[in-house]
Amino acid sequence: MQKIAAVLISLALSGHALAAEPLKMGVVVKVGGNAWFNSMEEGIKKEAAKEGINAWQVGPTAQDPAQQVKAIEDLIAQKVDIIGVVPVDPAALEPVLKKTKDAGIKVIVHESPEQKYADWDFELVDAKTFGERHMQLMAECMKEQGQYSIIVGSLTIPLHRQWAQSAIDYQKAHYPKMQQVGDLFGTGESVDDSMRVTNEMMSKYPDFKGMMAFGSPGPVGAGRAVQRRNAKDKVCVVGAYSPSQAASLVRSGDIKGGYIWNPMTAGELFVRIGKMVAENKPITEGTEIEGMGKIQVDATNHTIYGQNLESLGKDNLPKLIKMGL
Repeated sequence: MQKIAAVLISLALSGHALAAEPLKMGVVVKVGGNAWFNSMEEGIKKEAAKEGINAWQVGPTAQDPAQQVKAIEDLIAQKVDIIGVVPVDPAALEPVLKKTKDAGIKVIVHESPEQKYADWDFELVDAKTFGERHMQLMAECMKEQGQYSIIVGSLTIPLHRQWAQSAIDYQKAHYPKMQQVGDLFGTGESVDDSMRVTNEMMSKYPDFKGMMAFGSPGPVGAGRAVQRRNAKDKVCVVGAYSPSQAASLVRSGDIKGGYIWNPMTAGELFVRIGKMVAENKPITEGTEIEGMGKIQVDATNHTIYGQNLESLGKDNLPKLIKMGL
């Protein structure tokens, strides 16, 4: 009887191990409902099903750091294994991310290099290259002369400021007949505000010839301003935008193009990297990660980089739209 009991206990314990709950991961994005983060959510769901973990996206109703803090606190209370974040204001999240780490939860961020209390930040391209490529495109359209401005998603997003500064630095080094006018405008997450700013620049500066915009609604707003003034042959709008949202403006020439990484791929990478970290798998220079290739690692700042850009030009747009972007 004792042997039978021992066997039954062993089987029960084995069954419990086999029935262990899958890893749980919540990803908090900047705001819910726009095309960019809808695509990211699709990538999260797709990769979660593939990897056999329970992962989902949380989209606040407004681009508000306080809402992101609340969402992270809710995930801590749910005792998830991994929390992913696309921060609105990295500094504002530091206290709650420290709380996350203290709770033993892994933290993966995106678009936030040097984020304090994160295990890793991942970027599909480095900030310098991203900014420079956009400046090269805008300068070509502007024939390397005239005035321009830059819109970012928010003035509190360090990565967007890095993109912008890389573009400005490249302009100063290579295109001396171009001139930035105005400070950075933090309107890139609003179509209406970006349209207003672009209108103001076109009215104020007679030689205004370019608007670079980061934050997917930003180029759309800038493009609409150009379209309403019938100024597509004078003002070059470039930036990072959702292909489906901007398609008509690209086809009409009111937006000239830009570059993005695929947000669906970024969603997949949240899950892929989160699982690697939760399972204590090494992430080192040259590690091959699907969707990033062989990565570069900034170990000091806990940031990993790939080189995976998509052109937003007219010729490549149908492919991206077919992908659901």
